[in-house]
Amino acid sequence: MAGNSVATLGLAHGSVVRPSYILSIYFGRQFLIGLGIVLGVLASIVFLFELAELLRRAANREEVSFFLVVEMALLRLPLLVQQVLPIAALFGSMLAFYWLTRSQQLVVARGAGVSVWQFITPALALAFGLGVLSITVFDPFVSAAASRFEQLEGRYFRGETSALAVSQNGLWLRQTGPSGQSVIHSEHVGLQGEELRDVTIFFYEGTDRFAGRIDAATAVLQNGQWDLRDVLLSGPDRAPQHFDRYVVPTTLTLAQIQNSFAPPETLSFWQLPPFIDTLREAGFSALNHRLHWHTLLSSPLLLLAMVLIAATFSLRLTRQGYTGLLIVSGVFVGLVLYVVSDVVLALGLAGSVPAVMAAWIPAGVSTLLGAATLFHLEDG
Repeated sequence: MAGNSVATLGLAHGSVVRPSYILSIYFGRQFLIGLGIVLGVLASIVFLFELAELLRRAANREEVSFFLVVEMALLRLPLLVQQVLPIAALFGSMLAFYWLTRSQQLVVARGAGVSVWQFITPALALAFGLGVLSITVFDPFVSAAASRFEQLEGRYFRGETSALAVSQNGLWLRQTGPSGQSVIHSEHVGLQGEELRDVTIFFYEGTDRFAGRIDAATAVLQNGQWDLRDVLLSGPDRAPQHFDRYVVPTTLTLAQIQNSFAPPETLSFWQLPPFIDTLREAGFSALNHRLHWHTLLSSPLLLLAMVLIAATFSLRLTRQGYTGLLIVSGVFVGLVLYVVSDVVLALGLAGSVPAVMAAWIPAGVSTLLGAATLFHLEDG
C-alpha cells in the first residue's frame, strides 16, 4: 500500500515530474474538498435554524407568507456562511488531514522527506487566499443581502424603517407626531446625537404638505422633546418670528437615534471606511463599524490560524495513537479560540479594549500558538 501511495503522490524515485508541484496541487485539492464538505454541512444547518426562527416569529403575522420567510432566510445565509467560515476551515482541514493520515499518504510523504510545512503550505495559502476573496469579493454580496434582510425585517417584523441618515451634508432625522411628520437636519452633532447644532426642522401636514420651518442654533434632546435655542419660526402664510427658546415634542429617544445607523454588516468592506469617516465628521462614535471593518481585515489571518491548529493535531495523529481523542481535542481547542474571539470582540464593543486590538488579537495569538506548536512537534 505504501508503494501505491508513493506512486499516487508522485514520490517514486524515477518520476520525471516535480514531486513538490504534484504534492502542492494534491494536498490543496484535498483541503478544498474537506472545506467544501464541512462548509456545505454547516451552511445547511444554520439555514435550517434561521428558517425555523423566522417561521416562529412569523407564526402570528398573517401578512408574512412562507415564501417571504424562505426569501429572508436565504438573504441571511451569506452572512451566516461568512461567520462560520473559520469553523469550516478548522473542521475542513482536520477532515482532509485525517483522511490523508488514515490512508497512510502523510506517513509515506513524511517517509520520503516531506516536512509538515511542505504539505500544509498549500492549505495555508488557500485559506489565506479564500479569506482575502471573502472580504474583497464575497463581502459586497453579503452586505447587499444583509441590507435587504434588514429592510424586510424592519417592515414585516419590527414595523419600522430607518428614521436616520448620515451624509457629508450632516444628519437627517424623520419623526412622526400627532399633526404630521417633520424632518430634522443638523450640520453638526454633539454628545453622540443628544445635541444638534445649526438645526433646521421642516414640518408637514399629513405626509407631503409643507406647514412650516424652524431654524435654530442648537437643539437638545431631553424628556421627550427637542429644546431649541435662538429660534426663527417661519411658515407659508405667516411672517418669521424669533424666539430665544422653543420646544418641539418628539417620540425619538437617544437609543433610537443611535440604533438607526446602518448596521455594519449591511455595508461592504469597501464602503465601511468612508462611512466611518462620515460618522466621525457628524460627531458620532464609529466604534461598532470600526471593529467590524478590522474584524473583516483580520479574517484571512484567522482562517490561516485555524488551518495551523488543525495541522497541529493531524501531525500528532501520524506519530501517536488515540485518534478520536486527538480529533476531539483539536475541535475543542478551535471552538475555545472561536468563543474567546467573540468575548474579546464584546470587550471591544464595550470600549474596554481598543477596536484594533480586539479584532486582531484573537487571529494573531491563534496563529502564533499554532505555528509555535507545529515547530515544537516537527523539530522538537
